[in-house]
Amino acid sequence: MKIIDLLAALLITLIWGLNFSVIKLGLNTLDPFLLAGLRFSLCAFPAIFFIRRPDVPMKIVALYGIIFGVGLWGMVNLSVKMGVSAGVSSLLLQFSAFLTIIMGCIFLKERIHRHQMLGFILALTGLGFILRLTDGSITLWGVIIVLFGATSWSIANVIMKKNKSKNVFSFLVWSCLFAPLPLFLMGYITNGSFAFSNLGENLNAMTIFSVLFQAYPTTLIGYWVWNSLLSKYPVSSVAPLSLLVPIFGFVGSTIIFGETISIDKITSCILILAGLVMSLYGKQFHKVYD
Repeated sequence: MKIIDLLAALLITLIWGLNFSVIKLGLNTLDPFLLAGLRFSLCAFPAIFFIRRPDVPMKIVALYGIIFGVGLWGMVNLSVKMGVSAGVSSLLLQFSAFLTIIMGCIFLKERIHRHQMLGFILALTGLGFILRLTDGSITLWGVIIVLFGATSWSIANVIMKKNKSKNVFSFLVWSCLFAPLPLFLMGYITNGSFAFSNLGENLNAMTIFSVLFQAYPTTLIGYWVWNSLLSKYPVSSVAPLSLLVPIFGFVGSTIIFGETISIDKITSCILILAGLVMSLYGKQFHKVYD
């Protein structure tokens, strides 16, 4: 990989890791669903007026947008609001990789291998260490909700894989069009008109920065650069760099919010990331040492 492309990939993983802390900054004044709704509104508008419609049926685009916007990021926002730290949420979201493998087996008739099962067991052990935390960086319901978000991400991955859009950026932009309305509706259902009536007062400089950071560097630019690298280089050269996301997530949360990195967090991080490496690349390791 060229040095400029490697630096671009590292920058994107840094942005994605810091994004969890930026979400938390926005949640200081905004409802979690309203924050996500504003994010995806900016992702869709005005870009859809300049980006051609994707080459897949719009009902698939809409389904992906709702699952990606509401099921994934709406739930991540809610989990952070409910007490899961930015660092822990960035780590737990990595369970999406394991759940994608399971869903690939169910919906795509793909086979689950022994090294993938071993990786899943390692990750579950890491989850056990997270559930032992007593430093205020998790709540049980918060953990359940962020794992629901990881499940939604896995479903979104399966949708993307089954439909194989040739223009991923177009697919992403147009899918974002279908996320804001259900997000705003969920904000109204959970908090009534209060979440919207004080919107003008709550949109301070920090909140505006949070929304803009999530919409542009994190979503539109981040996914465009990442998918461009995936089309340019083998997946095996690009995908492992995503393991840096939870590490940057913890670093960002430590710097911005003073999150304590305990032995249990370090252990859980090692186990979950080791499980992820085993699940994704265990077959190659087996061939090397066979």
